[in-house]
This record gives sequence, C-alpha cells and structure tokens, in this order.
Amino acid sequence: MSYTSLLYHIVFSTKERRPLFKRGLRDRTIRYIGGVTRELNGQLLKAGGADDHLHVAATIHPTIAVADFIGKIKAAATGWIHKTFDKMSDFWWQDGYAAFSVSPSVMAKVKEYIAAQEEHHKKVTFQEELIALLEKHGLQYDERHIWT
Repeated sequence: MSYTSLLYHIVFSTKERRPLFKRGLRDRTIRYIGGVTRELNGQLLKAGGADDHLHVAATIHPTIAVADFIGKIKAAATGWIHKTFDKMSDFWWQDGYAAFSVSPSVMAKVKEYIAAQEEHHKKVTFQEELIALLEKHGLQYDERHIWT
C-alpha cells in the first residue's frame, strides 16, 4: 500500500495579465476546475483570485505530474470558457505557473489567504504578490522573463 499527501498551492495568470477574469466568470470557472480536478483524482480544496490570476489549493494524485495537472486544468478551463461565453474567445492563460508544496499544518492558512484574494489585491498587485511568494519559498527568478 502507498500513502501520499501531495498538497499544492498553485498560481497562474491570464495571458498578459489581462483583467478578464471577473468575479462571475471566476466563480463559475472555479466550480468547473473542481470537476476537472476530481476527474484527475485530485481534490480542489480552495480556489480564488483576482481579475488577472487564480490561486488553487489542491491535492494531486501521485500518478500525475504537477506540470501535467496544471496543464490539464488550464486547457480544460480555457476550452470551457470559450465554449460557454461567446464574448470570451480572447481569454487565455499565461504559459507559466507557480506551484508550491504545502504542509498539512499550514493548509488552513493557505486557504484563508486564497479566500482573501480580492481584499488582498486592493493593496498589492499580482506582480508584487508573485515575487513575494517566490522569495518566501526560496525560488530564484529572473524578472526579465517572469512575466512572459
């Protein structure tokens, strides 16, 4: 028998950080992503964001790589948005993402952080937030390439 606890905090933005991901669209897309996550044998624990990005807290099944999981979530959500909303044919996600492993002992704090995204972004831009997350997790980045 194998046992895993693969908890992640994942962040990805709209292409060019365009503010297309409004609340109504975001809420419906989060529900859709929850279904896709279940199909991938994972569990959506919390999701939220702002007009230009999304945060996802999820468990990921050990048979799928993090990059594949995120790719499938983003592709499915984009397809669903294009099919469901006539005026959203120009909606796309940016190519990259950030993914952080999370200890079960801090997942409640991560979920609170995600739930407070709209309020948080009244004071902090997505760019400032992402850089702070990368630095908090000790990840090196090149600002010349981080936003492409």
